[in-house]
Amino acid sequence: MLIMDESKLSDRVAGLEDIKQKALDMAAAGADDLTVRDFITDSKKVLAFAVPDEDAMLRAADAAKRFKTMTFNDSAV
Repeated sequence: MLIMDESKLSDRVAGLEDIKQKALDMAAAGADDLTVRDFITDSKKVLAFAVPDEDAMLRAADAAKRFKTMTFNDSAV
C-alpha cells in the first residue's frame, strides 16, 4: 500500500481547508445551497487533479476491476 508523502498530504489538507473556508464565506454571503455544493464538488475535482492520491486511485481501479469481472463474466448473457 502506498502512503501519500507528507508534502502532498499537507498540500491536500491545505487545499481542502481553502475549499471549506471559501464555501463558508459563500454561505455567509447568502449563496444558495446548490451553488455552494457545486463549488465544493468542482473544487475537490480540481484539487484531485492538482494533488493526486495515488493510493486511492489504485484502490478504486482495483475495486472497479473486481466488480467488472464479477458482474460481466456471466456466460449466460
